[in-house]
Amino acid sequence: MSDAHQIGDSTGMQINLRWFLQIMVGVGIAVWGYFGLTERITFLEHNLKIANIQVEMNSSFRVLWPRGKLGSLPDDSEQNMRLDMVEKTLDKIEKSMKDTHLKIHNLEDKNE
Repeated sequence: MSDAHQIGDSTGMQINLRWFLQIMVGVGIAVWGYFGLTERITFLEHNLKIANIQVEMNSSFRVLWPRGKLGSLPDDSEQNMRLDMVEKTLDKIEKSMKDTHLKIHNLEDKNE
């Protein structure tokens, strides 16, 4: 009885070739699926980290931009420059109108 079921260096085994190929294909599919899942999980974790960074940057931008701590757009600067020019022109026109009104008032006083 000791000779019949001993496993050692010279123990042999017979397996059907069809079963062997099925086992190898099954193991190959399992390995492929495992690496596919780990690659997908790694990709999603990377995307999550990038999204978190963008959310943090957006949060700080949302707070700092209205306060003027991040500067202004070049278009905003140009618009402000144009508005300043319009204000100066309007001030000149108002001053000219006041001067004209005073001259008219002085002429009316002289004519009376």
